[in-house]
Amino acid sequence: MQNLILASSSPRRKELLENLHLTFAIISSEVDESFDPELSPEEVVMELAERKAQAVFKENQDAIVIGSDTIVALNNRILGKPADEAEAIQMLTSLSGTKHDVFTGVSIVSPTSTTRFYEKTEVWFWELTDKEIKAYVQSGEPLDKAGAYGIQQLGSMLVKKINGDYFAVVGLPVARTIRELKKAGYRLPY
Repeated sequence: MQNLILASSSPRRKELLENLHLTFAIISSEVDESFDPELSPEEVVMELAERKAQAVFKENQDAIVIGSDTIVALNNRILGKPADEAEAIQMLTSLSGTKHDVFTGVSIVSPTSTTRFYEKTEVWFWELTDKEIKAYVQSGEPLDKAGAYGIQQLGSMLVKKINGDYFAVVGLPVARTIRELKKAGYRLPY
């Protein structure tokens, strides 16, 4: 079976692949994550995912490498990871009571092909009080997450509803990723 590598140190992506009973290595890629502000959110996540996958594939050219990136966009304005608690509060305040979009881009690079795709999920937040926002930020959870929240943990209390792939919001659209891995020649263990 061909070696599979996840080009990410995200514990969420790791857990999603482990839930699928896949055998894979993790090699984190250190790439420049700056992007052209003229790009659409879709283009940004696919570009960043491919940079990550290509950086790891360059050193592992006999493997299939998965790169992924997730961003939150409010009215097409990209919200990255907050720099500090104040920025997390600002982001969560702007998301309160609104609909925003979460984009996750994936790039799968193999010796024979490169595939890029993205999934877009609409997320609606409840109207949040200042007290709720501050308590959530003080938990520390928002500080390493795009848009200052994680849907799979405490941040689940902020979410009123979603339209789209829940796993894409977590960080990896697993069903689409599996289908694309098969097309890239990866043999599933089941």
